Amino acid sequence: MSGPASYFPSIEKKYGKPIDYWMKELKKVSQLAHMEQVAHLKEKFEMGHGHANALVAIFRKENGL
Repeated sequence: MSGPASYFPSIEKKYGKPIDYWMKELKKVSQLAHMEQVAHLKEKFEMGHGHANALVAIFRKENGL
């Protein structure tokens, strides 16, 4: 695993939720721009920037955004 997905094990460990949970959260705010989605994760879940950015990058790639 490389790139943004390489963060997934540490994201799951640190925040105690599976990656699928975060993808569902991002689906709720899929209309927002990349950095707005990052800000959403940081503000609502107190997620670090690197972790939030990695999740958003994968979410957007997988959903053609």
